[in-house]
Amino acid sequence: MNNKTPYSLSPEACASRIFEMSGAEFEPDIAADLWSKIINHKWLLSEKVGRDVGLRTACIDFLENMEQAHDEYRAYKHKDILKEMGAQNISREMWDTIADSQPPKQLVQRRIILPLTEESLAKKHGVVRPKAIIFFGPPGTGKTHFVKAIAGVLSWWYIEIIPSMLMADGLEKVGANLREVMQQARNLDEVVLFIDEFEEIAGSRDTADRIDKSITNEFLKQIPLLKNQENKILLVCATNYIRQLDAAMLRPGRFDCIIPVGGLDRKGRATILEHYISKLNAGQVDLDQLIEMTSGFTPADIQYFIDQVAHFAFEQELIDKKDYRVTTDTFIQMIPKVHPSLSSKVIEEFEKDSIIYSRV
Repeated sequence: MNNKTPYSLSPEACASRIFEMSGAEFEPDIAADLWSKIINHKWLLSEKVGRDVGLRTACIDFLENMEQAHDEYRAYKHKDILKEMGAQNISREMWDTIADSQPPKQLVQRRIILPLTEESLAKKHGVVRPKAIIFFGPPGTGKTHFVKAIAGVLSWWYIEIIPSMLMADGLEKVGANLREVMQQARNLDEVVLFIDEFEEIAGSRDTADRIDKSITNEFLKQIPLLKNQENKILLVCATNYIRQLDAAMLRPGRFDCIIPVGGLDRKGRATILEHYISKLNAGQVDLDQLIEMTSGFTPADIQYFIDQVAHFAFEQELIDKKDYRVTTDTFIQMIPKVHPSLSSKVIEEFEKDSIIYSRV
């Protein structure tokens, strides 16, 4: 028997081995491609049965079930990558917690969701499937929530890449780690890949040091590689500081859309408040009064507010030893503990950025 490793065989040797084991004849170049897939299939079969199944068995089984076997191997390897990258399933109901009146929702529905779910119609009219978008806006305005909601409504995997994770091996390794992560992601399908604090790895090169410039350069290389893939993957990057991004990131051709995510209107606050109040042990609550009280609150502010109310109710029942119902008075009592994030100055700066940087 040939002592070479399976991957070191020449195309001619691959054709010869396949013929010896199965009686099937293939051109050398085709045989070389099949041989690597047969090796993968042997590994997968061995994993399934818990023992070495042998090359002959793997070869015959692969050739008899070629398409199914190849797809099965890819799916198996995808599971490994998804697990390693911390992929999550997001419930579709998260999309419903965002009010229809919240400005980005309708835009995201039209420009992102529909082209990805109505593929045939989009193709008919030459609509290019979105592959990369940026969300920007003040802290706490719900950018991460939006990204998760997109994954939920698409029924795609959600994977979050945190810049600090890329820096775990030191700044010198960030570029290499970024490249490895993006290579892994490009092998997946039906995935929303989220990078928060985007300015950390895509900051302006005008004032950056050597390492930061190399990180930004690496990301600029990765975007077209991802966009050229045929698989279904959506890269979403979020930043609180759109002005800090490198100018090349913001030019047409890099990202399909650059979308502002700002504050909540009355309907937006009502939708989120109703969602959270439904999870409380609530009595009579005047929703209209709560909507007025939470002017300038971001989704994160509202969540923190509700958390404060929930803990207060929990502690009161522990003390009084009787059922405690959250009412409007409870909210009034707790409102001084929470300060709205969106001051008039923050809103003014965001509106300026929206005019300058938005591309939808």
